[in-house]
Amino acid sequence: MKVNKSLVALFLVTLLASASPLLSAQQPDPASLLIGPGDELHILVFQKPELEQHVRVTNAGTIPALLAGTVSVQGLTPGEAASLIETRLLTGGFLLHPHVTVAVDQFATQSIFVLGQVHTPMALASPVPRTVPEVLAQAGGLTEVASSRITIQRHAGGALLTYQNTNDAEKALNQNILVYPGDTVFVARAALVYVLGDVDKPGAYAMTDNHGTLTALEALTFAGGAHPTASPAHTTLVRKTADGQHSTTLISLDAMRKGKEPDIPLESDDILYVPFSNWRNVAVGLPGILAQAGSAAIYAVH
Repeated sequence: MKVNKSLVALFLVTLLASASPLLSAQQPDPASLLIGPGDELHILVFQKPELEQHVRVTNAGTIPALLAGTVSVQGLTPGEAASLIETRLLTGGFLLHPHVTVAVDQFATQSIFVLGQVHTPMALASPVPRTVPEVLAQAGGLTEVASSRITIQRHAGGALLTYQNTNDAEKALNQNILVYPGDTVFVARAALVYVLGDVDKPGAYAMTDNHGTLTALEALTFAGGAHPTASPAHTTLVRKTADGQHSTTLISLDAMRKGKEPDIPLESDDILYVPFSNWRNVAVGLPGILAQAGSAAIYAVH
């Protein structure tokens, strides 16, 4: 029975999302989040209630702190911002032993932006942090050609984090990454390889299994194998070079299947062209192969 991998992926994402209490227990303290413009901060000074403040970070990344003056807090954690205010209060001679607490009361935006290879790209309304599986589930799950490497860009400081999507539930649960309001989650397209010519299912195939690796014989298997009328011993491998051109190499899939030659690992955008054994090969050169690959990319499958 053929299994729809997108449904399996969505089921796993939903399953992981349902485990959010466990995930939350493993997540780093939200106090490690960097402060950004527009965030509303709550400032408390121990035994000095008159210095309590609710302030919003300006576009310049500063806040007007009582007694401490204008303090630049963009890119700092709440703890670092508190230490900076303490230093200002101490060096300014305002307090002998200041103890300051800073917390983020409200994030600048109440949305998490989910883009790229998800079924429903969206601005997800969320006033609180969420796990990556929760965010992906809300966006309808990953598409068939989604990369397993998911990038999270923090709203403050622009730091980039990588979440490795995996079918291993334990590994997924152990990734301590929360997505905060204002963050952007981007799912890139997986690398594609193309199997064209006299095969059962010519087309573009996403390198989403085996940690993004694929060999020539594996790609041929995805394409349903060569037809009896094919000449796999004269397969052309087309590979993009560093200068943007294309090189061609004649390989024998027959020899690889018989173990006489090693199976070749493929690279992103490689093209395998399995020729017909009859007169139709005459009209197919590199330009024709590239044109077929361009058409196949529109209908990428896995």
